[in-house]
Order: sequence, then structure tokens, then C-alpha cells
Amino acid sequence: MSDSEEIFLYLTTTGRKSGLPRQIEIWFVQRGTCYYMVSERREQADWVKNIVHMPRVQFSLGRRSNQTAILPLTDAQARLVYPDDPIAAEVCALMDAKYGWSDGLIVELKPVEQ
Repeated sequence: MSDSEEIFLYLTTTGRKSGLPRQIEIWFVQRGTCYYMVSERREQADWVKNIVHMPRVQFSLGRRSNQTAILPLTDAQARLVYPDDPIAAEVCALMDAKYGWSDGLIVELKPVEQ
């Protein structure tokens, strides 16, 4: 599958300094109704720092050619998932199976009911 066909998660956080929306494209897995990403830079990643400051985020699933084709923009509550959390091992296994990589800090997105 080419990069243009691969499905990514498009995460929009609120900049902790600027207050402006900040979007990243990132690998993800789904477990139940929640979505999970892994931050290679752990708490040092700017998007993680933004989540710590303001855990209310938005995301969509799509391809580079259409960022909302799979799942339109969704409001969510984000939280950091540490290794002692009961779901951490399962999320790592899902990431390893999908991407062959899971070394980092897990971040959970739980969609918010409208």
C-alpha cells in the first residue's frame, strides 16, 4: 500500500502556547471505541505536551488525499496510557502487529458523545 492509500489518524490539538489548532498525521490502532497512537518521543513530543495542557482534541481518519474519508472530524478526550495500565500490553501488541513498532508512550483518544 502506498503512503497515499494508507489510512492515518489526523490529530488536532490546541497549541499550549499559541492556543491555535495544531494537526499531525500519525499511525494508530483501534481497540473497541477508542483509538491509540504511540509517541516515540514520549512526553517530549509537542503534541503530547499539548494534550497534557488541553486533553480535549479532535481527530479524523483518512488518507493523505482525503483526510476525512474514513471517519469525519470527531471530538475526543485524550489521555496518556502508561505501561502499568491494563490495556498497555494489548495496545502495544496491536501496534506491533500493524506496524512492527510500539516503542513509546501510548495516547488514547476516546470519542465524546455529541
